[in-house]
This record gives sequence, structure tokens and C-alpha cells, in this order.
Amino acid sequence: MPKITFMGAGSTVFAKNVLGDSMMTPALAESTIALYDVDAVRLDESAAMLEAINRNNGSRARIEKYLGVENRRDALRGANYVVNAIQVGGYDPCTITDFEIPKKYGLKQTIADTLGVGGVFRALRTIPVMLDFARDIEAVCPDAWLLNYTNPMAMLTGAMLRLTGVKTVGLCHSVQVCASTLLKELGMAYDDSVQWKIAGINHQAWLLELTKDGVDLYPEVKRRALLYNQGKLLILIST
Repeated sequence: MPKITFMGAGSTVFAKNVLGDSMMTPALAESTIALYDVDAVRLDESAAMLEAINRNNGSRARIEKYLGVENRRDALRGANYVVNAIQVGGYDPCTITDFEIPKKYGLKQTIADTLGVGGVFRALRTIPVMLDFARDIEAVCPDAWLLNYTNPMAMLTGAMLRLTGVKTVGLCHSVQVCASTLLKELGMAYDDSVQWKIAGINHQAWLLELTKDGVDLYPEVKRRALLYNQGKLLILIST
């Protein structure tokens, strides 16, 4: 059966979503799941949560824990899939630094998940760690696919593809909810009859086509978006 190694298993929400879905998928239900992290407390919390899901699913999967760099190769050994969801440096101080240094020079940003000054900072501290992962993958599971969920997605995935021999795919949940979120925010119905085509990079994608029953929705989207933004501006002015 497949082996799935989750790097950064202390990212409990991602572990729950990705590995929970895996355990509920018949082809992956009996997988060996190797959880790796450098934080013992968060690793134990994620393991307990996944064990509960596994029990509710008939205890079909085998869940293992690996703590610390010294056990990283054992976590990866023989893996078919490696899921990467790490955050190098944590929120404090590193994510705060991503905000504060650009702000000091008059550049405000929301989060360093994509591009910009903070995104470059985040990539520069994360790429060396991922290259360490790559060396281990090439040594103990060279045929594995690396499924990268760590941001900044484009820069990290590009680095892996350019600098290593690891088969890498960058993944994110953002594009799946882009069309539905846009339409619901504008008070428009969203169901299975809505069809869309999207392209771009993580957190910076464009809906190239948006139709419902073959009818182009963009004219109505633009009309409502203009009214929506005018309404927000009026509220801002009045307050």
C-alpha cells in the first residue's frame, strides 16, 4: 500500500484536510502515513487528531510519528508521496518580520504568500530547508512525488523543479473556491451549472472564462462588482 509522508505535520488544519481526505479515499485508506515535524507538542496534537479520524474509519491506515531532523530520512524512507506544509521560522518572529520590514519603508502588504518583499523573504528562508528535504528524498525515496502546499508557492515549486531532481507539483485550495466565492460575494447563484477556466499563480489567478448554462457571467459580475465597490466607498466616506 502507498506511503504518504507529511512534512510539517504540526500544521494541523492542512494535515486534517489532506490526510483526512486520503484516509477516506478507498485507494489510499490503508496507507502508511508518516508524520514529521520539529515541534513535539504540535506533532502529538496532529497525530492524536488523525488517529481519531482513522479509528472512525475502521483503523485501516497505519500512522507513524517522526520528530526532529535526525529522524527525517526515516520518515521519508520508501514514501510514494511527500506532502510539504512547513513554515520556516514560525509566525513570531518571521511572519511578523515579513510585514514589519516592508512597512518600515512604506510598503504595506497583506501576507507574504505569493510575491512582494515579504514573499521574497519567506522564499529565501524556506528554499534551503526544502533543498535539504530534496537531498533526503533523492536518497531514500527517489521516485516519490512531492506535493508542495508551502508558500510562496510559485517560488518554492520553481526552486524545486530547477535545482533538484524531485518530481514536484505545487498545490493550493484557492482556485477551487475562487469562482464560488466571487459569485456568492456578489449575490449571484453558484451551482454545478457554473463553468470556469482559471489561470495564473497561487493567490494571483485570473478567471479567464465564467459561464452558467453557456451564458457569459462576466457582464453581470462587472456590473455588480462596480455597485459593490461604490457601496463600500460610500460606507467608508460616511464613517
